[in-house]
Amino acid sequence: MKKQMLKILMVVCGLLLVVGCSNTSTSADSKDTTKKDGTVTFYVVRHGKTMLNTTDRVQGWSDAVLTPAGEEVVKNAGKGLKNVKFGSAYSSDSGRAIQTADLILKENKKSSGTELKTDARFREFNFGSYEGDLNHNMWTDIAKSQGKTLEEWQKAGISPKDFANSVAALDKNRVEEGSNWPAEDYATITARLQDGLDDISKTESKKGDHNVLLVSHGLSIGALLDTISPGYKLPEGGLKKCKRY
Repeated sequence: MKKQMLKILMVVCGLLLVVGCSNTSTSADSKDTTKKDGTVTFYVVRHGKTMLNTTDRVQGWSDAVLTPAGEEVVKNAGKGLKNVKFGSAYSSDSGRAIQTADLILKENKKSSGTELKTDARFREFNFGSYEGDLNHNMWTDIAKSQGKTLEEWQKAGISPKDFANSVAALDKNRVEEGSNWPAEDYATITARLQDGLDDISKTESKKGDHNVLLVSHGLSIGALLDTISPGYKLPEGGLKKCKRY
């Protein structure tokens, strides 16, 4: 993919990414011809609220089902997108993301034949030994490691990079190596996310202009935004529900 254009707009429960890809090829008779791939519009959606979200537990690679309220929000998002024809649909391989994507597609009136594909590269950050712990405990440990109170740390804003790297460093001192999947540092996270988006963009752009549904996770979406707009900081409490423009 020699050229990629990214535009960001807000959409129900997530973000709308417009990815345009173009390839240039030369014909056998030496005449230069340009062949442009289709423009792929990604509707990137965060999963609905889960039982672990409700109990304020750390939820990265660990998983939980959507709550009734979470399902209702996702269904409403699906209704808002019901007339958007999705040529393809992807989600992370986490159950909550799959459940969210299925609910959105079920509400859709123009994508009845669209099959959901899962991709582990769009998982949430892995928090290692903090998985399933109270968010408060993890956040407090991060703040202490930076010489701040929890309140000071939260007011300063949360960089996805600093957040991931802090958890990864703390996790190394909490468990014996090899006994658990280690918390991911930011370079590892962004590499897999960018690879996933690039691969899908290349594949889907060859099919012509169409829309793609992608269901991922709050921090991972923030990390994708940071790769597009360096220095992006997550709002306090993470990504919230958004209105469609």
